[in-house]
Amino acid sequence: MKKRNLLVVLAIATTMLLVACGGNKPKNDAAANSEKTATEASNLIVGFVTDEGGINDASFNQGVYEGIGQAESELGIKRVYKESADANDYLPNFESMLDENANMVVGAGFKMGDIIEQVAKQNPDVKYAIVDHSPSEPIDNLLGITFRAQEPSFLVGYIAGRTTETNKVGFVGGQEGTLIGAFEYGFRAGVDYAAKELGKEIETAVQYVGGFTDAQKGKAIATQMYQQGADVVFHAAGGAGDGVIEAAKEADKWVIGVDRDQSEAAPENVLTSAMKNANVAVYKVIKELVENNKFEGGTTIELGLKDEGAVGIAPTSDKNVKPEVLKAVKDVEEKIVKGELTVPGDKESYEAAK
Repeated sequence: MKKRNLLVVLAIATTMLLVACGGNKPKNDAAANSEKTATEASNLIVGFVTDEGGINDASFNQGVYEGIGQAESELGIKRVYKESADANDYLPNFESMLDENANMVVGAGFKMGDIIEQVAKQNPDVKYAIVDHSPSEPIDNLLGITFRAQEPSFLVGYIAGRTTETNKVGFVGGQEGTLIGAFEYGFRAGVDYAAKELGKEIETAVQYVGGFTDAQKGKAIATQMYQQGADVVFHAAGGAGDGVIEAAKEADKWVIGVDRDQSEAAPENVLTSAMKNANVAVYKVIKELVENNKFEGGTTIELGLKDEGAVGIAPTSDKNVKPEVLKAVKDVEEKIVKGELTVPGDKESYEAAK
């Protein structure tokens, strides 16, 4: 009888021990990983340094800012930022991110490329990303994020060519260089493609502002283009492009926005916009870091039409672009994605393709 009681006691004790041990074990690996991810995300501070446009430029900076904001709301990171009034603010603004204890810092624009390379080398424990710039050398903690800007520019150029009634269109660039050159030559190639398809000649006027902030100069250039017969003008001029949009409103002509869907600025005059979705790219990079602890420092990623959501035309294009033109655009886009159509991104490749 005593032996039986002893066995019962041992059985109860063993069961209690198993239950106790089981209580300390995570329910499953997914739950453990989820808890770990949440902890890591809550500790991740992502800083952002704008160029001269600021976070409300309705263009590139705003896109980056919103991408980090999306990561804040969906992934639990903390967002901090500094706006730059001019290039002299770049270095102190990047240094201020260290005071904010940022683990990752994003810069926007090729103009700050040299500064962010310098800062990244000085702070190897901080992860850096630069949008619209390919670092001059591999730096382990610096990631370059670039876009094939010529591809969405080709699409809006094609739309401009299929829309113009005067057979004259225009391009207003910010600062001459490789980056804005991709917009120019992609656009010009798209116009030419449409002209060839229609069997006619379409003239493309080109002029640069010399910077990205002088809206009055942008307006003056566009106004002159409209007065000389252009009825569609594409700008890739940052804040100076606000003036181009204003000129389109006053002349009651078409304008094509850039980087973001700029239809809100002039719903009756913005034909479409060539979008480089910096928000999509930046969010993707942060998500990879938070969920997979993956950061491709020392490399540059290049995003184009084949990368869903990275570039394209504005979703509001169906408001002002003719349905048959939008249908044709989809066919052209498919050819680019499949590699059947190569879009030039500089003068040399543009001239070679003519």
